[in-house]
Amino acid sequence: MKIPKPNLQVNIIKNMNSKLKKNPKIITKVFFFSLLTVLTQIGGVVYLLSLIISQKWNKNLKFKTLIIFIGLYLVSTLLIVPIIAPVFGREKVQQSDKVKPTSFMTVLMNRNYVRPKLNELLSQTESQLKGTNIEIHYLDANFPFINKFPLLPHLSHNDGRKIDISLIYETKNGKITNKQKSISGYGVFVNPKPSEYNQIERCLQNGYFQYDYPKYLTFGKINKELIFSEKGTRTLIRSILESQHLGKLFIEPHLKSRMKLNDNRIRYHGCAAVRHDDHIHIQLK
Repeated sequence: MKIPKPNLQVNIIKNMNSKLKKNPKIITKVFFFSLLTVLTQIGGVVYLLSLIISQKWNKNLKFKTLIIFIGLYLVSTLLIVPIIAPVFGREKVQQSDKVKPTSFMTVLMNRNYVRPKLNELLSQTESQLKGTNIEIHYLDANFPFINKFPLLPHLSHNDGRKIDISLIYETKNGKITNKQKSISGYGVFVNPKPSEYNQIERCLQNGYFQYDYPKYLTFGKINKELIFSEKGTRTLIRSILESQHLGKLFIEPHLKSRMKLNDNRIRYHGCAAVRHDDHIHIQLK
């Protein structure tokens, strides 16, 4: 195979750049395809289908592509994906009276898929919590398809074996509540007390600038009057620890010490991740 001469290569690049400049819509479409794929896994493919259908549907309709996309996406997410996901060994998190998403966006963005054993773990935890008013509010789990497909911004939620769970809060009078302190469930931290080991400060000082970036992902802080419930969160974690399916549980060292939790499955996640004093991370063996 002949290798193009340098001048020819330059001309090819110039022609490509010229085409892109003349067709800014291409850049926009690539951007939306990439963004929707990163956020929802299936959104990019649905977007392409929407463009094709929109071009073939000879109807002058305002926001035609957007309407088609929303319809296709909802049908795919709510009806089609749950049927196909078991082929990849995953299923939706099974919701119940005590197992609920912190935000419906988790469901809408297909971030609520796990392996069947993780559903068993949640069900066992729910049984352990009977007689309390503590609920399991889950955050990001995994996408429905393909191992190693990244669920950003997480480093390891890519195999159906992980899920994040919200902390438990209480009122100033000590009454446990299932309300949250941010819309997303992430980003409102339970900082170390002056007498506690400050792993966060150490990570940040060592250059791990991303360690507390979830503070930008709250999508709004709410219920500011609530305080961290040491008793409620300890009860939740001890209920999770009853499951033999549990491999690891991540939470910040100062909270582990504060709640007097000594199980060796409770690990430190490392500075390369993000801080875990706004949620609990659990994963299967």
